Amino acid sequence: MDSITKAVILAAGLGTRMRKADDSATGLSKEQDAAASSGVKALIPIDRPFLDYVLHALAEAGFTQVCLVIGPDHHQLRDYYGTLATKRIRVSFAVQPKPLGTASAVAAAEEFAAGESFVMVNSDNYYPIDGLAKLRQLSTPGLVAFERDAMISGSNIAADRISKFAAVEIDHASSRFIRIHEKPEQAVLDRLGTPLYLSMNCWRFSAKVFDACRAIKPSPRGEYEVTDAAQYCVDVLGEVFTAVKFEGAVLDMSSRNDIGAVAAKLKGTRVEL
Repeated sequence: MDSITKAVILAAGLGTRMRKADDSATGLSKEQDAAASSGVKALIPIDRPFLDYVLHALAEAGFTQVCLVIGPDHHQLRDYYGTLATKRIRVSFAVQPKPLGTASAVAAAEEFAAGESFVMVNSDNYYPIDGLAKLRQLSTPGLVAFERDAMISGSNIAADRISKFAAVEIDHASSRFIRIHEKPEQAVLDRLGTPLYLSMNCWRFSAKVFDACRAIKPSPRGEYEVTDAAQYCVDVLGEVFTAVKFEGAVLDMSSRNDIGAVAAKLKGTRVEL
């Protein structure tokens, strides 16, 4: 595989946590509060919409085409990014008809991918440019595996939340991804040892992932999960996924209480789209 230029951003989430009132989230502007109440996390203003920073990072990493996977009612996202003048990155849209999970969202981008490999990220996470660039330059599918201590020291996410994140099992001799452990028990963490690496939903897929999205069954919570699609690619379709081990932090915009901390960390960040 050559370096790729396409990225898919999952932006169809309902923003349930963001819409909840939170007395601990102080200092929000009226515009930030209104955007949070709408649940459209991507448009929460930090001088400019949060998703602009995500797009800038992708452009800096070498991506030139982005597909926003949105819900049927996400007119605000379409209105803003459908008319936004950009020089470095082209934005298009795909609609996820029903909120059936992250694999369902990825499946909506099949026409955009057009048989090519692509990177997939969340719309409510700001990823390090270097990590995105390393993922783009892989010769196989893969994911960025974020070292836990670096996440704790550099992210806005509380350490107790990070300790519950999905752990990535890696063959360290070959950097081959083996599997994701959701909400890992202590016995699993002990077996994986240190340094421990976490998944923040930053993947590189080949077009085979669309076959996987069609083949998997719903998870116990009734959703089609992109982690299950990735595992299907490995276990059934025989793809090798590379784990890019990365010592850097992801910023997370999940709830109102995250807005101030993310704004502080992004202060002064140049955005050029």
